[in-house]
Amino acid sequence: MTAIYLDHAATTPLHPAVLDAMLPCLADVFGNPSSLHGFGRKARQALTRSRDAIAGRLGAAPSELVFAGSGTESDNLAIFGAARAMKEKGKTHLVTSAIEHHAVLNAFRALEREGFRVTYLKPGENGRIDAGEAVRAIRPDTALVSIMWVNNETGVIQPVAEIGQAAREAGAVMHVDAVQALGFFSVRLADLPVDLMSFSAHKIGGPKGIGLLYCRNGTLLAPLLHGGNQERKRRPGTENVAAAAGFAKAVELAVAEPEAKRARMLELRERFLSALGEAAGDAPFVVNGHPDSALQMPSILNVSFPGIDRETMLFNLDLAGVAASAGSACTSGSLEDSHVLAAMGLPPERVKSAIRFSFGPSTDMEEIVQAAQIAGTILRRLRNP
Repeated sequence: MTAIYLDHAATTPLHPAVLDAMLPCLADVFGNPSSLHGFGRKARQALTRSRDAIAGRLGAAPSELVFAGSGTESDNLAIFGAARAMKEKGKTHLVTSAIEHHAVLNAFRALEREGFRVTYLKPGENGRIDAGEAVRAIRPDTALVSIMWVNNETGVIQPVAEIGQAAREAGAVMHVDAVQALGFFSVRLADLPVDLMSFSAHKIGGPKGIGLLYCRNGTLLAPLLHGGNQERKRRPGTENVAAAAGFAKAVELAVAEPEAKRARMLELRERFLSALGEAAGDAPFVVNGHPDSALQMPSILNVSFPGIDRETMLFNLDLAGVAASAGSACTSGSLEDSHVLAAMGLPPERVKSAIRFSFGPSTDMEEIVQAAQIAGTILRRLRNP
């Protein structure tokens, strides 16, 4: 049976070079990095090499990088840590958007229960937050602003630099969830108006179970966990040395030639849509996202098939060997409608029939055409049983 993986926004296959980088740390470098003996020092050296390598490629100081257990933990550490630290300065207002990943949204909802006041920005129908509206939402008592760089369901690119500059001028902390952005933009963290930025290894060919938080030097951050002194007292717990080595290798591979990567993803996206149109005939479908390709991440394609139940479409795609999703992997196992598409104000028939196809470096043109033809055939059959 055909096996075509088009769910790279959920997770990516482990790159063989990443596995090679991890194996020595899984077999030989087994010491605790906090131990003072030779085994511990060897593990500490491996961890330091990984941190230094990532810092060099992202334009940050090694001391500004905090290893965490996942992208979700990185988001939570940034949001709870900054908000609680800033509360001690009398700032209790927060700004985020209604289209954030649940790792961000649910953290803000928890902070509301702690007494914080939150402004949730809504996007336009094109899925993009209005930068001017975001700037106007920032107040003198705003502690934290958190806006994702690339939306994980629609692929729409958000104006984080402009919003971050306004937050900085207002004395607020700026956090960016960059989980879907890493590898597609040239990133030099020192030059961005951002104080906190979250990453995840398994979105770029790295291992699951490790995330990363950039915390600009001088940014107030209360720890989320309590224990030892690891990660400069910001994230206690024995570090995952092997996963850090894999993360470093994945970053090395991901940040190479980002413009060329985006251009290739755009070719895949356009070919998928043309092949889908040919195969679907007169059966309708609608693309959700931004019409301006400069504001749309080409590796994420969100398509609605009005009149077709999304679970039925996904089930048929899976039977035909095509892996796609209904949105975030954190909610796709449930029957919940997409909060992102709903916040965009799309009609219910588009929200309830939306499917996300997402591409990665291992996706080839032949797979794209075959998957689109399968989707179009299924769509015609479901429309005309």
